[in-house]
Amino acid sequence: MSGVTSAGDAVSKIHAFEKFGSILGLERMTILMELLGNPQDDLKVIHVAGTNGKGSICRYLYCALQAAGYKTGLYISPFIEVFNERIEAGGAYISDEDLAKYTDRVLAQVKVMTDAGHQSPTEFEVITAVAFLYYKEVGCDFVVLEVGLGGRGDSTNIVKKPLATVIASISFDHTDRLGNTIEEIAAEKAGIIKAGCPVITSCEDEAALGVIRAKAEELGCMYLETRDMRHDVKAESLTGYMLDVFIGRDRPDGSFHTDAFGNLELSMTGQHQIKNVKAALATLCVLEDRGHITMPTDAFYDGIEAAKQPGRLEVMKKGSAVTGNSEDGLTVIIDGAHNDDGARALTAAMNQFCSGKRVLMGTGILADKDVDAVLGHFAKITKDFVLTEPDNPRKMDAAEAAQHIEKQGGRALIIEADIERAVKAALEKAEAENYDVLLFAGSLYLIGAVRGILRRTLNQ
Repeated sequence: MSGVTSAGDAVSKIHAFEKFGSILGLERMTILMELLGNPQDDLKVIHVAGTNGKGSICRYLYCALQAAGYKTGLYISPFIEVFNERIEAGGAYISDEDLAKYTDRVLAQVKVMTDAGHQSPTEFEVITAVAFLYYKEVGCDFVVLEVGLGGRGDSTNIVKKPLATVIASISFDHTDRLGNTIEEIAAEKAGIIKAGCPVITSCEDEAALGVIRAKAEELGCMYLETRDMRHDVKAESLTGYMLDVFIGRDRPDGSFHTDAFGNLELSMTGQHQIKNVKAALATLCVLEDRGHITMPTDAFYDGIEAAKQPGRLEVMKKGSAVTGNSEDGLTVIIDGAHNDDGARALTAAMNQFCSGKRVLMGTGILADKDVDAVLGHFAKITKDFVLTEPDNPRKMDAAEAAQHIEKQGGRALIIEADIERAVKAALEKAEAENYDVLLFAGSLYLIGAVRGILRRTLNQ
């Protein structure tokens, strides 16, 4: 199982663990990390969970800490285009050489583990182990760690005492494994809370907040909600915001303090990004209050502005809908919205910034999602659709997805299972029929492929 010779070989051998499924629980991870010397115990971790928003919060934290001069690791999932995106440190993805090297070391211990009769780790557990070992040995000052699924039984939850726990929005997703009620899902997410560790949440659902708050109180944690923290938007567009944000919280000495961030610039858009940036800023302020970090004022501003999340309301071509100049033609946007909350946020942003524009939308979706809820939101953006299929075994057939979109009042103008042909057909139709915006969304597995095709096609 060891003897990894290249990055491609590493990825192939990691993917071979897909056969073991996605099984929650820390038993396998505990054994594997002990064999590797528990590198995660030597890392200063900020742990981030949630249904939507956790990836953007992680990106804000990562970029701000980098701007403050700290060598920071970032662990995310899934990747958009290349596997190396999942493990980042110091402003760069893990190199192919390091990916091969650390995967080889982890797989050698997996063999020891399975030879001893223990159950094999899952694919995600192997990747997480590679990341922890890498972050320890390259000397990261901090690691921003995104939960893969849920929280309590997620492999990242092997971390015993994070510096801070952040919980983003909570809504229905992965109900087959996380529970059928908001309270059950919130309890899984809140499972990453550790005794005495500060808890910051941007969640707004009252039922979920009740669960998170109770868990924080039970474990004696400082608890901070960001939903009512004031902000004033000064300028907004498809490419970002300028706003004032006010972060008020109790400090360890018992005093109440508010930091005002005036004229803060965001390079990501949508009302959900305002919620996400508040959570990130609040986390950084809490860490600074406790002496874990020192943040020069410029680091807050530079880091937040630098933060961009590939595949999240990402403008791939700045046409007239962005520039306001009709001669600039078609605007092309991609977004990873794939569940109810994500689709709702995308719909709100599109209806805010593209009101009155003709939109052609390309979509493909996984069959195990709440398909009608997601496509119901999309049908409020436009009635004109191109249906294709994500690159994933759980994909819904494009023709079946077309039936769902038509049930929502949409029109399936093109049905094309092959992603590349679908993207090119959508571009041709959008250009020929003078659409203002071409938008792709529905699955991160779809968006990763679409992003690569668009980068190649639009740059020709």
